[in-house]
Amino acid sequence: MQKLFLTFFYTGLSPKAPGTAGSILATIVGVFIYTYLSMETLFLLTILLSILGIKAINTYETNGGEHDDKSIVIDEVVGVWIALVLSSGTLLQVLASFAFFRLFDIWKPSIIGKIDRNVKGGVGVMGDDVVAGIVAGICSAALFQLSQML
Repeated sequence: MQKLFLTFFYTGLSPKAPGTAGSILATIVGVFIYTYLSMETLFLLTILLSILGIKAINTYETNGGEHDDKSIVIDEVVGVWIALVLSSGTLLQVLASFAFFRLFDIWKPSIIGKIDRNVKGGVGVMGDDVVAGIVAGICSAALFQLSQML
């Protein structure tokens, strides 16, 4: 059950780009949640997944698992969902949220990289993706606003 959760329905076991695979499924599920339930539900589920993810990652690492193992993608789910919560509604915003999140998650500029390198345990694994999601959501919202002015 822990593996199912941490790999987000085994997308983290993808042989190529597991973070991207997890992010794609997370985007699809996130859009489904806010379309058929509500944006508030997505927001609350994001908080819940963050807390459960930190705990599950800590347990995984305590039991000998590698820190920030590439198969763990629950952090990507949280990051993408944060970006969607901050800037979703249109297809452009969804695509931009996904693209900006992947960019910042892979590139790890500034504080995102510092968290990734210096913070240990579940908070470290989850933290850089939370910040990447916040920055991605802001960038997506800004891009959408600029597109509306043109």
